Amino acid sequence: MLWSLIKIIFFFCVVAVLAWGANLLLQADGGLQFSGFGLELNPGPLQSVLLLILLVFVVWLFLKVLSLLIAVWKFLNGDETALSRYFDRNRERKGFDALSEGLMALASGEGNIALAKAAKAEKYLKKPALTNLLTAQAAEMAGDTRKAEETYRKLVEDEQTRFVGVRGIMKQKLAAGDTDTALQLAEKAFALKPKHVETGDVLLRLQAEKEDWTGARKTLSAKLRNGQLPRDVHKRRDAVLALSEAKDILDDDKSIEAREAAIEANRLSPDLIPAAVMAAKGYIEQGKPRYAARVLKKAWEARPHPDLAATFAAIAPDETPSARIKRFAALTKINPTHPESKMLLAELHIANEDFPEARRALGTLVETDPDARSVTLMAVIERGEGATDTVVKGWLARALSVPRGPQWICENCQHIHNEWKPICENCSSFDTLEWKRPPLSEVASPTGVQMLPLIVGALEDNSIKDVVAPVAKDGVIEDAEIIDAEVASDLESETKDAK
Repeated sequence: MLWSLIKIIFFFCVVAVLAWGANLLLQADGGLQFSGFGLELNPGPLQSVLLLILLVFVVWLFLKVLSLLIAVWKFLNGDETALSRYFDRNRERKGFDALSEGLMALASGEGNIALAKAAKAEKYLKKPALTNLLTAQAAEMAGDTRKAEETYRKLVEDEQTRFVGVRGIMKQKLAAGDTDTALQLAEKAFALKPKHVETGDVLLRLQAEKEDWTGARKTLSAKLRNGQLPRDVHKRRDAVLALSEAKDILDDDKSIEAREAAIEANRLSPDLIPAAVMAAKGYIEQGKPRYAARVLKKAWEARPHPDLAATFAAIAPDETPSARIKRFAALTKINPTHPESKMLLAELHIANEDFPEARRALGTLVETDPDARSVTLMAVIERGEGATDTVVKGWLARALSVPRGPQWICENCQHIHNEWKPICENCSSFDTLEWKRPPLSEVASPTGVQMLPLIVGALEDNSIKDVVAPVAKDGVIEDAEIIDAEVASDLESETKDAK
């Protein structure tokens, strides 16, 4: 309302000024004088001003007409004019409308419609950098992989769209299972754009699958430099790659290089259990038991694991059970409340035939957090203390229903592995295996069952054979009736192998 009032007042002011000026011109004396061709004009001041305004308008109109004539002449000669620009803008508008509709169809999952809109956009726009990408993705959605690959190859020819083309062909090769070609394309794409996160992840995964550990470590370092990985994650994954490289060296019987690589992996990530085990074994081969014990204790402090205990036992394989209990005190006191520490101590006392102490070491674990290994140990303790077969069979029957204990499980797909691997054998994810208990597991842990003969060492006493007989061969308790001499014989052979 106020703004409208201001505009009205301004309008009246302008009119008043113009009227006042016109009045001054009418009252003024003099004017202009024009003479020529026998004519003489003497307009007054007001008429002179009006004639001047009219002259300016005529000159402006003349210039516009002249410009129009020049534009028509240029148009007839094929030059760009406002008329041609009008038609170009019309084509461009139709092209961008088709491109927009194609993108909407692509997002809606309508591949054929998107393909048609992409062809229409290319017809009007003549901009392959825009339309080829839409064409390729629409062809993929429509199932026309040949056309998609042809279009991606066109993108590769243009320097501005080369990365998009290489990445598109790489994804096609991955979908087709051609990992060799996909690896080469991933390397090229990563060289073109090293800060692209997805390409770096794909390259790292493919290099790990091909066991190119050296190349994978270089890629991992590049991702760290580009700020794509936190430093702690980089150290962990670099340790995993170093450990995998050590395993390859070990397969080639290059023990010195294997030890050095394993020690390097353990230095990078002390809580990486396989690295600690391999580094400790390397120290044992070098005759450095103190270094091996130090590595294992540090890893045990981070995460107790049966493999660590088995390697700790291998430091002195011929010691007596009582001596082993004293030496293992340095390990079991580090994490005394952890279930693994309790079961380890119980196994050591079982080997020493001190079954009451084994029961105390196991504590309430079978009630609060039971698994197949702890329940089986309880059955061994009951047998060692002279319990009836009914009691022992009851514990073994319970071992069939409780969880099987921690396993190496992929955090990405929950696939269970018998041993640690850098790559999940199910979903090919890198560094996703975690030692934990699965929600529902039907697979027993082979590591847990092999622990007892490894820690006990070589035992010849028949009483111990009878005690450990309920432990099933290969980690699977098949039936409560398996307490017989055959299982005892199997376990005895495993014990001798461990020695």
